[in-house]
Amino acid sequence: MDFTLILVIGTVLSGLIWLTDSLAFKPARVRRAASGAVADKPLVIHEPLLVDYARSFFPVLLIVLVVRSFIVEPFRIPSGSLMPTLLVGDFILVNKFAYGLRLPVLDTKIIPIGEPKRGDIAVFRYPNDPKIDYIKRVIGVPGDHIRVVGNKLWVNNVLQPETYVGVYPGDDGMRMAGADVYEEDLTGIKHQVLFEKDGYRRDGEWVVPPHEYFMMGDNRDNSNDSRYWGFVPEANLVGKAFMIWLHWDWKDGKFDASRIGKGIH
Repeated sequence: MDFTLILVIGTVLSGLIWLTDSLAFKPARVRRAASGAVADKPLVIHEPLLVDYARSFFPVLLIVLVVRSFIVEPFRIPSGSLMPTLLVGDFILVNKFAYGLRLPVLDTKIIPIGEPKRGDIAVFRYPNDPKIDYIKRVIGVPGDHIRVVGNKLWVNNVLQPETYVGVYPGDDGMRMAGADVYEEDLTGIKHQVLFEKDGYRRDGEWVVPPHEYFMMGDNRDNSNDSRYWGFVPEANLVGKAFMIWLHWDWKDGKFDASRIGKGIH
């Protein structure tokens, strides 16, 4: 279900109903009510129920559409591909204008504002099925040479430093317990990554084409990302994740208030 399309249709329909009534039918109702008005009593105009609903819902739908399409949109993290940065059950907010303003539904960029930077955590439409939203970390921008061997990452022939942190205790659902935690310095952006002790790693080298991006998860051995299916076109970008506003893993029934308001880096 395309919620944005439903929101656009609802906004347009309610606005048209309200506008059409205001221009074509309301004046006649006012005249009829005025002709039968009684002195010293307020003028009573009976509005059709459909018009009343349209007038009430239109401004609400319009505000939600504008905020969700151009300012901020909520998403839920369904998988552990970005652990330990993001956990299953995190509800996040995504900045919709960080990578340019786009028309809802059409996703056509109308105002270029910014471009993804290495280290950003970005939401995008999965290239192999654009109906699915993915979230990964930007590893390579256009023109970058990316090389991955084991748990080592090179960007433009520069090995990105890793510092061993310790053993991951696992989240509340005990996911990834026992994995090794490293702090990776991705061209100045420090963040933690996970590696399973006997995890499968996809090695390779890639050169990022113009207007495309190379994405990887922080849970390096458990992430379906650009190492497997290629690059993310600029047109598929949705926005930049910046904050966790709720954590509720309904599969395990876990609510963690400590994650509320936590910034995403």
